[in-house]
Amino acid sequence: MADLTSLLAFRWSPRAFDPSAELTPDEAASLLEAARWAPSADNRQPWRFAVGHRDDDTWKRILINLPGGDQGWVRLASTLVVGAHTGGDAERAAYDLGQAVAHLTLQATALGLHVRQLTRFDQTGLATELDLPGGVRPLVVAAVGRLGDPFTLPADLRARETGLRHRRPVADLLLR
Repeated sequence: MADLTSLLAFRWSPRAFDPSAELTPDEAASLLEAARWAPSADNRQPWRFAVGHRDDDTWKRILINLPGGDQGWVRLASTLVVGAHTGGDAERAAYDLGQAVAHLTLQATALGLHVRQLTRFDQTGLATELDLPGGVRPLVVAAVGRLGDPFTLPADLRARETGLRHRRPVADLLLR
């Protein structure tokens, strides 16, 4: 395998979060600062974030719009971050939002935190619950926290959580 920075090599997306861990205000600010510095076409930064900390009103509004099967493990995350794009060129905005969330994720890894991103949720319900302005569309919810005990997960999720990570070989990713 090619040499890879440890931030990428050790980044992974767990479902087992520590239900007693809290993000400090400095950690949360650091994640958003990393997202702020992500590349952006024409420096438009067409992303906005809503941040909910465990059991606050924003966190609850986010949680209820996630699929029921995910709520069981997501509720253990310290913080939920909604990533939304502000419209315009929707494809470019979505790409830029992805960059911002990737930067947030790598900063979390540097801080000893973990992030699991979800893209399947009730977008309309979440936009309504958070009273998002027109044209602001939520595309991702990132569950953030410290690693928890995978043996607290249901058997099917526990097996996926503790199994070996697999990635396609680079050759499979190249267009021919």
